[in-house]
Amino acid sequence: MAPPGTFAPGLARWLESIAPARARGALTVAVVPDRRVHTLNRRYRRKNRPTDVLSFPSAEPGHLGDIVIAAGVARRQAREAGHPITTEVRVLALHGLLHLLGYDHERDAGRMARVESRLRRLGGLREGLIERHR
Repeated sequence: MAPPGTFAPGLARWLESIAPARARGALTVAVVPDRRVHTLNRRYRRKNRPTDVLSFPSAEPGHLGDIVIAAGVARRQAREAGHPITTEVRVLALHGLLHLLGYDHERDAGRMARVESRLRRLGGLREGLIERHR
């Protein structure tokens, strides 16, 4: 059993099992309060609102970067989608990983959506973040 407050036991193993071959290196996933994500979103993206997931690529060799997930937003989205919070954190972590790898669904003519769709099916997720927002 996972300790209280753990959102996604087995997340690292799951991400490793579905990650594209070029996704080699360490990464950090932090599940934090919504207000922290709001602050980061305002500071780094100039968007004064909370969001569900942010990705911060790293220039450090062997470190892909950091993924920050808003805990409250993840809980609400899990409830709306009808699945457990652990599933939602997987959805968000996968989305964040793809951003760390350079994908950008706002500018890539569907390329990230196609990759996310393939990887989420491989990982047993019924729906991805991009699909949900179409």
